[in-house]
Amino acid sequence: MIIEQLYTKCLSQGAYLIESEGEIAVIDPLREVNQYLDMASKYQGKIKYIFETHFHADFVSGHLTLSELTGAPIIYGPNATPSFKCYIAKDNEEFKVGKLKIKVIHTPGHTMESTTYLLLDEEGNQHAIFTGDTLFLGDVGRPDLAQKSSNTTMQDLASILFDSLRNRIMTLPDDILIYPGHGAGSACGKNMSDETVGRLGEQKKLNYALNQKLTREEFISQVTEGLQTPPAYFPMNVKLNKEGYLPVDEVLSKSKKKWSVQELEKALENENVTILDVRHQSDFAKGHIPSSIFIGIDGGFAPWVGAVLKDVNHKIILVTEENRLNEVITRLSRVGFDNVLGYLDGGIKAWESSGKQVGTVQTIDPIDFAKEYTTKDLKVLDVRNQNEFKKGHLSNVNCIPLSELESRINEISETTFYVHCAGGYRSMIANSILLKHHLSPIDVLGGYSAIKNHI
Repeated sequence: MIIEQLYTKCLSQGAYLIESEGEIAVIDPLREVNQYLDMASKYQGKIKYIFETHFHADFVSGHLTLSELTGAPIIYGPNATPSFKCYIAKDNEEFKVGKLKIKVIHTPGHTMESTTYLLLDEEGNQHAIFTGDTLFLGDVGRPDLAQKSSNTTMQDLASILFDSLRNRIMTLPDDILIYPGHGAGSACGKNMSDETVGRLGEQKKLNYALNQKLTREEFISQVTEGLQTPPAYFPMNVKLNKEGYLPVDEVLSKSKKKWSVQELEKALENENVTILDVRHQSDFAKGHIPSSIFIGIDGGFAPWVGAVLKDVNHKIILVTEENRLNEVITRLSRVGFDNVLGYLDGGIKAWESSGKQVGTVQTIDPIDFAKEYTTKDLKVLDVRNQNEFKKGHLSNVNCIPLSELESRINEISETTFYVHCAGGYRSMIANSILLKHHLSPIDVLGGYSAIKNHI
């Protein structure tokens, strides 16, 4: 028996490959599927089943592409209603993979089709559960993302989740392994661990949602408390996962047009185009195309594209190093942003060489900022989320989470002010948005992590 966890840090997402006797099951694959095909070849095996735990909101799954390439059926649990051909399993139904069995445990609550897959080993022992977004390490799936009817509230779904956990998950052996769908950093929960594999007994002690002393009402209150507004692109990803999408190879082939400076300038005048600059934040600060949006590839790139740009149909032209073009397009496709028109040929150097206006971001060292802050009445914007803010913040600052900044821009009355996040990545995204609205932010390098050492 082989279990492989394929963890994608950018999405904080875990996909899984299970092999026995040359037969393979894949659970919650990413959209680019070559890694699963390569691993099947490595193990000299054949992909027999593709299991989906639910309709994912935060990424586009690879189920359709992988099924088309391998002939393996796509398996969903009860209540799933996709528009493509697949197999809707019954609760407690079992599937053979070599000498192993995978048992369907319907665990609604995060969504109504959410399903946990129980792995039975060669001797029939309960070895592991693949929980998707039903159960994380340290948390459970938020109950406000399901495509639900108008008379179903998140409190209703939380109550259903309470029953799924108490009656279907917590009755399993304490030593059973938990392989969750996400870890820390995902917007699908609020209190997830950095660990990506755990045991049920540990979670009964550490996970607030598995506290057996919690009443149903207390559980509902705790699970629904403090949820950030879900990113606007989530419903669009659900739609793609339910209805279909282009293979990544086709997205790549249509997204590599080279745009000259002159063509780009014309596009900006005549079309609703977003210039997305994915270089490092320090490079963006030194020089960028005015009105471009910064979201660096070396960070939580894809989720922040979704959270900031919101609409997957955005027309995008990239500013990127050419040797990273495939990576950028692929990672955009993971969250459904397939409408990349191409990239600026020659990058920012070509723009500068043509004599076009170049924007910059003013920055300040955290030590210098601390001196200013303690002696003057500075205007400061904190773009971390509310949970981070509550754990520690500067006094007399305005907190607007980055994901809400565009919609709350009219709350900023000052033209010039200081901006920080936790470490410097999100604040530069914020700066690009603020500059587009003709404000004059000053970026505090290193963010709150650096500032608090000097205040």
